[in-house]
Amino acid sequence: MSKRDKIIYWIATIWLSLGMVSTGIVQLMHVPKDTEMVTAMGYPAYLLTLIGIWKLLGVVAVLAPRFPLVKEWAYAGFFFCMSGAVYSHIVSGHGFSDIWPPMLLLALTVISWYFRPASRKLATVNA
Repeated sequence: MSKRDKIIYWIATIWLSLGMVSTGIVQLMHVPKDTEMVTAMGYPAYLLTLIGIWKLLGVVAVLAPRFPLVKEWAYAGFFFCMSGAVYSHIVSGHGFSDIWPPMLLLALTVISWYFRPASRKLATVNA
């Protein structure tokens, strides 16, 4: 892995982790503005607790050494959560100011996953 790829990986991963931790904490706290937005989109408020916990656990999985299968699941969870958030905001008619934060986290998820070092990937079997 080149030095450039390592730098890209760690910058994307740190920003992704900070974004997921901060939004996960906000969701666990059930901040009124966010709770109102989620319920206005038709989702139950308790979903914030579940997603908040998953985000925090996902950050631990992505940052911890080893356990590549758990990392794959964490990246998949981040991807599904953020693409779902983007879609939900779009179909709810929200503006770009509501759509860009999950778009940014979605992009950081893909960049971090793509540039992850070999030690953080699942081993492949060549047939």
